[in-house]
Amino acid sequence: MPQPLNVAIVGCGNIAGPYAETLQPYDHITLLGAADVDPARAAAFVAKYGGTAYESLDALLADPRVDVVINLTIHHAHPEVITRCLEAGKHVHSEKPLAMTVAEAQALVQLAEARGLRLSCAPITYMGEAQQTVWRLIRDGQLGTVRVVYAEVNWGRIETWHPNPPPFYDVGALFDVGVYPLTLVTTMFGAARRVTAFGRVLYPDRVTLDGTPFHITTPDFVVAVVEMADGTVVRLTTNFYVPYGTRQQGLEFHGDLGSVILGSFQNFDAPVSFARFGEPFAPVEPVRPAYPGTEWVLAVVEMGEAIEAGRPQRATGAQAAHVVEICCAISESLQQGRPVDVGSSVPRPAPMDWA
Repeated sequence: MPQPLNVAIVGCGNIAGPYAETLQPYDHITLLGAADVDPARAAAFVAKYGGTAYESLDALLADPRVDVVINLTIHHAHPEVITRCLEAGKHVHSEKPLAMTVAEAQALVQLAEARGLRLSCAPITYMGEAQQTVWRLIRDGQLGTVRVVYAEVNWGRIETWHPNPPPFYDVGALFDVGVYPLTLVTTMFGAARRVTAFGRVLYPDRVTLDGTPFHITTPDFVVAVVEMADGTVVRLTTNFYVPYGTRQQGLEFHGDLGSVILGSFQNFDAPVSFARFGEPFAPVEPVRPAYPGTEWVLAVVEMGEAIEAGRPQRATGAQAAHVVEICCAISESLQQGRPVDVGSSVPRPAPMDWA
């Protein structure tokens, strides 16, 4: 049996439920409870999923039973929350992005290393069956040398479904959802080295579900060309305007011998199709039966396995920090109207054992 692992959640917003639900099949992992700046929200969460409603983050961190903290707070709170967890001696898995600046992201990685603790960060969708299937086709040489990747993230208008959209618009589509394909391509091809970008606010005045108007200033539309160290060129489009489900969605990988289309950057059961150059596309069966949707907690499960085996976990803070640097370079490029270099390297995770 796997080694028991005790986890607690900080931040009980929309994504907390999916994390708790995907945790339930793992009998060796115990959800001890949750904390939130709104105590009523934490109470409602534990009433449904079990555990203790900690009165504060300090109370959660004071619980000696907690091995891993799952950080699901809003974007700008990530550096402070992660720092406090690491300083309390807890391993951390955080929702994305790791931070909003390169300095903050790198400081978190250095702190975890100095304390001998594990730090991982979403997105982890490269662990999914569809994504691993695409990666294996690339590794096996079915595409030849991959030279171009098209990555499309049309994520729609957050205010049409989320009860608290302003924090998402504050960080923008790039940092919120652009990190998904950027994590996929840095997993498959390694580090980025230069970016050239354009962005603007398309739709500045919006209204929440309860009718409250709000105004946005961070670009809700960003297009970037990302040049990878191995020569691969990635065209990334990300926005909070075009609805999800349009024809331009997912990733396309184009090589000398053929192309593969991944229907979603997020869903583990996304359709995959392959074509040799000049031939029609045909569906590709996943390397094993796919998990329906996204198994949000998989990085925590994998971290527990890595701790038990004494090996590095696949989802690392270092890769997340490299993705933050890419996003910051894209932001600088669109503001200054020139290419911007990316300096850091990236530890590429190993493929899943079953792939």
